[in-house]
Amino acid sequence: MNNNTLLIKLKQRLNKLDSQDFDNIECWQFVEAFNKAQVEWCRRNLHGGNMYKEGDELSKKRIDDLQPLLIELSLTGTSTNTYFETDNFPVNTYLEFKRVSTDAKTECCPARDMTVYLAEEANVNLILRDPLKNPDFEWGETFCTMLDNKIRIYRNPEFAIVNPVLTYYRQPTYIEILNCVDPYTGLVSLNNIECEFKDDLAEVMLDDAAALIAGDIENIYQQQRGQAAAERNN
Repeated sequence: MNNNTLLIKLKQRLNKLDSQDFDNIECWQFVEAFNKAQVEWCRRNLHGGNMYKEGDELSKKRIDDLQPLLIELSLTGTSTNTYFETDNFPVNTYLEFKRVSTDAKTECCPARDMTVYLAEEANVNLILRDPLKNPDFEWGETFCTMLDNKIRIYRNPEFAIVNPVLTYYRQPTYIEILNCVDPYTGLVSLNNIECEFKDDLAEVMLDDAAALIAGDIENIYQQQRGQAAAERNN
């Protein structure tokens, strides 16, 4: 669905809420609201906040809707005796963690798959002291943490981390309208970037965007009415 169609449909939704008050929606208001709605839709569906309380892979439709955002990234970094720490975390595109996978190898054994679970940084020392939970090559299990836009995959001196991969959900691509001026920065958009989602999902996001804009404008009207009432009472 192109941006012009999105904008027309947005105005139709807004005018149903309050006739004629939204005819002069500016391009930056539309862009800002729709981009917020995209992110909100993603988080709602990743966390099971949809009407069926389903997370990212609890239904076939959810898998289909979210799969364009699922990315695999080969991780690079440096190793200590305790962990492998990444240096290429995708700060600008990252939205949500899915999993970390890795191989491990020793001097005498070929590389093997490891099961990697995500742990809280506060629990690292407890896990390392626990013989049932600490990194173990024979059991094929270890853990990772996330800290300061870095991932640490834990190991012990007996094995090395090999070919680690981060699977994550990226942020949705923000729409842009050519020559639209951002009032916050004064920058003029040099691109026309359209919604990447299927039309049925774009319709849902339009509902959210309309609610955001309607709420913002209603807040302005309430503020104006309050100021007028205050002036009358002075």
